[in-house]
Amino acid sequence: MRSTRDALRLVIPPVVALGCLLAGPLKAEGPWVVYDGFDGPGQGKHVVLVSGDEEYRSEEALPQLGKILAKRHGFQCTVLFAIDPETGTIDPINRSNIPGLEALKTADLMIIATRFRDLPDDQMKHIADYVASGRPIIGMRTATHAFNVPPGKKYSRWSWRSEAWEGGFGRQILGETWIAHHGHHKHEATRGVIVQGMEDHPIVRGCEDIFGTTDVYKVRLPLPEDCQPLVLGQVLDGMTPDSKPVEGEKNDPMMPIAWTTSYEGDSGETGRVFTTTMGAATDLTSEGLRRLLVNATYWCVGLEDRIPPRANVDVVGTYDPRMYGFKGHKPGVKPSTHTIQ
Repeated sequence: MRSTRDALRLVIPPVVALGCLLAGPLKAEGPWVVYDGFDGPGQGKHVVLVSGDEEYRSEEALPQLGKILAKRHGFQCTVLFAIDPETGTIDPINRSNIPGLEALKTADLMIIATRFRDLPDDQMKHIADYVASGRPIIGMRTATHAFNVPPGKKYSRWSWRSEAWEGGFGRQILGETWIAHHGHHKHEATRGVIVQGMEDHPIVRGCEDIFGTTDVYKVRLPLPEDCQPLVLGQVLDGMTPDSKPVEGEKNDPMMPIAWTTSYEGDSGETGRVFTTTMGAATDLTSEGLRRLLVNATYWCVGLEDRIPPRANVDVVGTYDPRMYGFKGHKPGVKPSTHTIQ
């Protein structure tokens, strides 16, 4: 077996041809990370994880998820970031620059956790082309409102408030756009409750304890007809796993916090979709949530028969995420920080 250093090496070449993007190690720094997978069911599958939100620290969550998928399950993972073009550092406040989206050309799965992005057309085209191809997608937390492109621009219909494409990318592809907070933000955490009758679904296999410090998002009920809720969000009266459920209408009914759906690309291919309104970096301290996301990765790429009874989702390296909040990211961090020594 390859060493951790070899199997999870950082690949950071300049943005040139895609073949170079995913090739062997080069010395020049670049604004993304690529983790080569160990042996495992995911070997040969390429997952591109797109971070970029000002609040929930996707720049910390997605590198850890990528490491788990690569080291524990064999997937090759490319993690992209919002980047300050002048310094080359990760800057989630910059809504208009996520370099490396060319990697989506060879992706078998896109995992997206962006918020209100207004990307230039040449970057946005890679996402649009991926969706047009009908390949699978996982949307996390603020991906329901992933884009906020002003009217008149080429990709404005992707915006969360789009009328031309009602609800934009969130509603049309993931199943819902941003509506409102349902739980009390930063005061009422979330416990995941598996939907009755869905206990045998492969995505929830081994997910006995799903918890997150983020609150439940409100969604329109029922969700679109082709959405299948898997996990409901029980609103808690505090921010710790031992907090009790709040009484009253917030939990009657409970809002879905994880569901599956599908969409048809321009190619006629049907892409599997898994959406969860959980997914802050702090939420990934929950073993149950990490397993839910890993299982969903298998399911999205058609490997549901390979999901083990309890997928190994042990944290790779050190993981001590910052609490979510605006202007809470750690400044001066380069993508190379997320390699494994």
